[in-house]
Amino acid sequence: MPDTDATKSASSPAESDFLARTDELVSFYDESFHLVDCSMKLRKAYAVDSLVEATLWHVYPELLAPRPRAAIDVVVASGIPRSIEITDARGRAHRNLVVFRTERGIGVAEAEGDTTCRETSSQTESDRALLLHQATHDVLTGLPNRRQFSDQLRAALPVPSGAKLALMQIDLDDFKPINDTLGHGAGDTVLKMAAERIKGVLRERELAYRLAGDEFAVIQWKFEQPREAERLAEAIVNAFKEPFAVDGISLFVGASVGIAIAPADGNEIEQLMKAADIALYAAKKDGRGRARTFTRSMLIVLEQREMLRRSLRTALQEGQFFIEYQPFVKPRASVVGFEALLRWRHPLVGIIPPSVFIPMAEADGLMSEIGQWMLEQACRAAMTWPSHFTVAVNLSPAEFLHEGLTDRVAQILDLTGIRADRLELEITESVLLERTINNLDTLNTLSLLGVQISLDDFGTYYSSLSYLKNFPFDTIKIDQYFIKDLEHDEKSQTIVRSIIALSHGLGMDVTAEGVETEGQAAWLQKEGCDRLQGYFLGFPLPGAAIGDFLRKSGAVPLAGALRT
Repeated sequence: MPDTDATKSASSPAESDFLARTDELVSFYDESFHLVDCSMKLRKAYAVDSLVEATLWHVYPELLAPRPRAAIDVVVASGIPRSIEITDARGRAHRNLVVFRTERGIGVAEAEGDTTCRETSSQTESDRALLLHQATHDVLTGLPNRRQFSDQLRAALPVPSGAKLALMQIDLDDFKPINDTLGHGAGDTVLKMAAERIKGVLRERELAYRLAGDEFAVIQWKFEQPREAERLAEAIVNAFKEPFAVDGISLFVGASVGIAIAPADGNEIEQLMKAADIALYAAKKDGRGRARTFTRSMLIVLEQREMLRRSLRTALQEGQFFIEYQPFVKPRASVVGFEALLRWRHPLVGIIPPSVFIPMAEADGLMSEIGQWMLEQACRAAMTWPSHFTVAVNLSPAEFLHEGLTDRVAQILDLTGIRADRLELEITESVLLERTINNLDTLNTLSLLGVQISLDDFGTYYSSLSYLKNFPFDTIKIDQYFIKDLEHDEKSQTIVRSIIALSHGLGMDVTAEGVETEGQAAWLQKEGCDRLQGYFLGFPLPGAAIGDFLRKSGAVPLAGALRT
């Protein structure tokens, strides 16, 4: 039997605290059934300190009999507590043992009392063990839950001098679509398998927890940090690279991991969890399916981002937004319109890319107001252009899903006086994934107003042909990903050629974005692409510069490849 201090260090803080307070016969064993800790009353009753090495079979040899041993195996396999009655071969009275699973093995609570109250005592102990297990473990996965995680992390901090502890926050990537498309039953199955994969890579002094939803955590006690934490985190990421098989369907769910080390990144629970959360955020921003260890630079980036988020709330009122316009060119003809591109000039930071501030605006519910301002400004600008020019305005998913969109578009058309067919609203396929029926109703209403509808970034999301069948878009925009290597990549040529043929077959126009070379423009013109857009044809420019641009371009028959 190990010495008392060593034994207690092998049990969890929650278990040790329980044993210190109880006056009952309770003991805990590891997965090999070696005794790791017990109450003082059991220690004295069974003289375990006199044993060189105590196991479950030393304390309760009666459990080696076939039926009790089978019951033990059931508890280990299922995690469901069992009440087992044993008879002492040395003449002691019948005893009832409640056996339950712990995060490190099993626990045994012995019910005392004579045979007349054996049944009642057994039921009481069984209920108590079941309640203890339910209170500290996640029902679905069997992992310790958030309550036990918080208790154990708080008990472990601050770490003693010279010791190190790693906290890993784990989020599953691409899990939500499983619940949305296959139902919560499939989602629960994936969560259970995910828990098994995490447990499967754990070693000694590494414990996993399910916090909530698809959020997990691991606490690791190792001296060689952050090396050991990064090794484990990489093992967790790799464990999720194989698909999950659910009802014959292969589902790919990744894992992103944020790592924080105590005491360097924090020696209190709130500090350490914040550091791990920041590292997890960095892992997701870097592309997900990876692990990142907390650094101070991550905190600086996050603080800057929060500063921008606060500034964004007043940017519209303070006139910090502006619009640039990039031309659309019709091959063998001229400029036929412009796309309005939203920009933000921060008074301290300078120009903020749309890829940075638009997701912030969407998350904070600001995009509807910003989008309304942009739409009105773009329509007013278009009224100063030649009457056949169109203006294209992007609608973000958050803006598109906002109630009253069609009414606002109709009001702006009336307010600015622009013809409806001169306005082109661009949406991405991600918009159509949210509420298909309502979205198609919105698109049909906009179409009835006479507004042109363009499907943007075609080919980069799901590219479902059902969208093209259910709603007759006016224009399909081919994403620049397929244009950049168009001159020498046969696969890109085949894809672009197919999109052009498909669109024309359905009575839709095609716009290619990201055209940056004369060769790309010539190839697209040859294949019958209706409009081109990109740096080769014109950079985004302020509204005040459009007049000069049109005069210099001759309003605009283009030179070079487009004249052939």
